[in-house]
Amino acid sequence: MSLAAFAEPASAEEIRLDRQRQVALGYRLLAAQRWGDLGDGHISARDPEREDCFWMLRYDVSYHEATVADLVLVGPDGGLVEGEGVINIAGYYIHHPILAARPDAVSACHVHTGWGTPFSAELRPILPITQESCIFFEDHAIFDDEEVQVQSVEAGARIAKALGQTRAVILRNHGLLTVGPRVDEAVGSFVHLERVAEAHMKARDAKPISAEAARFAQKDLVRFGSGRVAFHALVRRHIADPDVVDG
Repeated sequence: MSLAAFAEPASAEEIRLDRQRQVALGYRLLAAQRWGDLGDGHISARDPEREDCFWMLRYDVSYHEATVADLVLVGPDGGLVEGEGVINIAGYYIHHPILAARPDAVSACHVHTGWGTPFSAELRPILPITQESCIFFEDHAIFDDEEVQVQSVEAGARIAKALGQTRAVILRNHGLLTVGPRVDEAVGSFVHLERVAEAHMKARDAKPISAEAARFAQKDLVRFGSGRVAFHALVRRHIADPDVVDG
């Protein structure tokens, strides 16, 4: 990873643009994984000044074409605060309660995937059966609820309650969701979590490592931000010119 990827913006305007660029890049990374072709996902980014508002992609934009100009600022009531276009209302119902309940979180990421969705239907926890699984060992939750069609802030609030202070939640019969103190951390963590779900679905008789060994691995894996590192590696692999999101 280049040093530029770790450079921290100073002003609120710079922080906002940095988060917006990561959101747009994040959507393009979901597309690169062949996720979200049906528009079945969303990435949020809390605004650095209007902290009860968040940015996400407006409705009806293909993820592989996402740019900063395609983002809309969603208010606490679900209304359009800034930008043009239609708000993904399901995204509002899910992301607003989570960000409201987690002042430490800047971003949440959710999209339907080939392994995460069926894994969520089995309603089982993540075990330390792979290196990546250790990232989420004792740091994830399960939302055991039948409301897969989230149609209210109240339903999103139940997801937020289940998530608690963890980095990820498995939504029963629905899929995966991750949060992070940065957009790149949330999105990169989601990619890790999907791979963890794949490992659990493929290794039906896996033998987990010990809790002690899992905690040791986790401490080392997350110290530099495992999701952040993954995000920028994915950008380098899949997006030839990251400035494309600037429009």
